[in-house]
Amino acid sequence: MKILLFGASGSGTTTLGNEIGKRTNFKHLDLDDYYWKKTIPPFQEKIPLAERNKNLKVDFKKFENVIVSGSMVSWGKEWETAFDLAIFIQLENKERIERLKRREIERYGEKLATNNIIQQNSKAFLEWADQYENPNFDGRSLKVHNEWIKLLDCEVLKLDGKSELNNNAEKVLSQIKNIVQQRA
Repeated sequence: MKILLFGASGSGTTTLGNEIGKRTNFKHLDLDDYYWKKTIPPFQEKIPLAERNKNLKVDFKKFENVIVSGSMVSWGKEWETAFDLAIFIQLENKERIERLKRREIERYGEKLATNNIIQQNSKAFLEWADQYENPNFDGRSLKVHNEWIKLLDCEVLKLDGKSELNNNAEKVLSQIKNIVQQRA
């Protein structure tokens, strides 16, 4: 079974993907590992689309049960039909941005206060992420995700990112069980 888990940055997709991976035989693939080259500091250089798709497809096909976390709206039409289940996590913007600020501090520590490049990149990232609910924003946004949901050729489960991790994990596991039973 192939599952996609997506939402805005800071909504909890990676955390939930990791949790499902721990509780099941699903291999968790985080799209950041395919989208960004390994740099120090991280998230500085994008991998070209064709290369990231090639790399993801290798791992996607290698495992029978895969849960992919991240937004794929710009990765190509082929991904619209690649999944058995899509899970869309939404979280109110204010709480999401607070999560992201905490994550930036955890990720960069003292460098966030002392390194001008890291400060500038963090500020730009948070400003970008804060535009998610802006209907006129051209980047990854709620509007773009809602339009993409209509194109997906699978069931879409919507979750509240405010819910406890365990509650959302249980909802996903229940949905996986339902799909397996339907196919039996």
